[in-house]
Amino acid sequence: MTEEQIFKLSATEKGERVDRFIAQALPDLSRSAVQRLIDEGQVTVNDVVLTQAAYKLRAGDVIMVRVPPPVPATVTPEDLPLDILYEDADMLVLNKAAGMVVHPGAGNLSGTLVNAVLAHCPDLTGIGGEIRPGVVHRLDKDTSGVLVIAKHDQAIRALQRQFKQRTVEKRYIALLNGMLPQSEGIIDAPIGRHRVHRQKMAVIADGKPARTRWRVLAHYRDAQNRPYTLASIDLLTGRTHQIRVHFAWLGYPLVGDVTYGPPHAPAVAPRQFLHAQELHLTHPITAAALTFSVPLPPDLQAVLDALTLVERVGEIGDRS
Repeated sequence: MTEEQIFKLSATEKGERVDRFIAQALPDLSRSAVQRLIDEGQVTVNDVVLTQAAYKLRAGDVIMVRVPPPVPATVTPEDLPLDILYEDADMLVLNKAAGMVVHPGAGNLSGTLVNAVLAHCPDLTGIGGEIRPGVVHRLDKDTSGVLVIAKHDQAIRALQRQFKQRTVEKRYIALLNGMLPQSEGIIDAPIGRHRVHRQKMAVIADGKPARTRWRVLAHYRDAQNRPYTLASIDLLTGRTHQIRVHFAWLGYPLVGDVTYGPPHAPAVAPRQFLHAQELHLTHPITAAALTFSVPLPPDLQAVLDALTLVERVGEIGDRS
């Protein structure tokens, strides 16, 4: 088992939040991971256990961070089908099916991707935590496409570092309600928890920075002459529900999105039309450049086939 790690840091300037300071000083730890360590009493400032992630540092403060060894996974392995795109001793790359939750949580204790991965890799270890072993990033339940799983501690740290430093390229395909008037653009709008509906995210002034780049692939219409836009989307940041929130805020919500779409939208798609098409990253151990791509699944392709193509602007998979 990996031994407990202890880091000693010193603050040179005053006024910075302690969780932000630690996350910047220790790139292997995300800010949310730092906040969990604070909640668990694993961080001290001047030998006093820290209780507030928002504590503002003073010059000369001495911060001690204890990183416990990985917690053995207690999730029950389940022999569920996995669409494996790539596998070696360090990582597993999957084409996640729509409708499958990535990791167990309230109301989803079984039948998740993690349950299936633990059955496929019974010796899986890592710092992902008790209910998310090996999980580096997530896709929403109803989003299909490329997802990477780390197989051990060193791999997950290296992959998390890439995501944190935003060197991973993530490209999605989405069908939007309405006809985007421009061929490409960038949405730069901060995202945070919705003020009223706490299960939802929203564009808010004091949210976290969020940037989404998009490019139109095609325009469609249905039998009632309603317009739709097929777009290729690059995530420049990785906020929860970012694509869905950004395009709903812009006025072009995703087709089939019951959370962020209009309440009485026509049932054009069986689910939200969002597919993680491509993932470009560096191998966590060999540093080799890797690219993974999967085509639209049959259910989403059937949606396009049922619509009338008005104009094709670009091709799916075109990286221009």
